[in-house]
Amino acid sequence: MDRVLPRMIELARHAPERTVFTRFIPPRSKHDARGIWRAYYEKWESVTRERLDPGLIELVPPLAACVPPAAIIDRQIYNAFGNGRLQAHLDAHGVDTLIVSGGETDVCVLATVLAAIDIGYRVIMAEDALCSSSDQSHDALLQLYAQRFSIQIEVASTADILRMWSLND
Repeated sequence: MDRVLPRMIELARHAPERTVFTRFIPPRSKHDARGIWRAYYEKWESVTRERLDPGLIELVPPLAACVPPAAIIDRQIYNAFGNGRLQAHLDAHGVDTLIVSGGETDVCVLATVLAAIDIGYRVIMAEDALCSSSDQSHDALLQLYAQRFSIQIEVASTADILRMWSLND
């Protein structure tokens, strides 16, 4: 995260009014989880809200400074589209293209990007503004995004995205 945070900040600061942060918010306790999520939180009870430092759920200060005008949409599942709030927000703002940054490349980002493709969004991955706790799976996913999904996902550097974004503003 330390390595990619400066790129995330660049993207958010370029157009905070068009920025949406989605936060994964775990349940209060393992007993509040449904289905297989309960087994997950039984193993990882330390990440439930009754055990987790609340500050770890908040945006880091440089990103939080973009709110408002940036929006925050919370979710309790990997896929940011899962509860309908993100798509409603994007539809209300006439969005057809997503520039994706954040973490984890191989968990929440993966689930969200595949859902975005299913919905029909143009997806641009900011390759130097993505991270994972596993460098190996992060690298594999970037390769998958660029090769297997080359029609539906574009992979570009933050500098290239900002350059193209500025030309279209």
